[in-house]
Amino acid sequence: MPHAHSSHSAGGPVRIRRVYEDPLPDDGARVLVDRLWPRGVSKERAHLTLWLKDIAPSTALRQWFGHAPARWDDFQRRYRAELAQNPDCVRQILDLAQKGPVTLLYGARDTEHNEAVVLASYLSSLQES
Repeated sequence: MPHAHSSHSAGGPVRIRRVYEDPLPDDGARVLVDRLWPRGVSKERAHLTLWLKDIAPSTALRQWFGHAPARWDDFQRRYRAELAQNPDCVRQILDLAQKGPVTLLYGARDTEHNEAVVLASYLSSLQES
């Protein structure tokens, strides 16, 4: 069964899914939030609305994290700080969410410890404030 998180607030819901999963009719705007294009996925198969690579964690932060669960809390804090310094990219997703559902797509195997989880939470906190 596909793994998807969802948060509802002002505007459409923001969900997260692996880019390797087949698109769903209710995905709405599909936004890839990885800095690097996922291996083995064609642009046609991804069905992207937008590839927002500049919203991804910095290369230094991504390499430091290395998807190590022990670094998860620090990664979340550091990535949220980067997002706070990147209002233009954040605004692009919030603008899409005003029009309907948004699905943040990521390539990581770990469905619980990745940038899309942090980004969805960050966006939800902004939508609710």
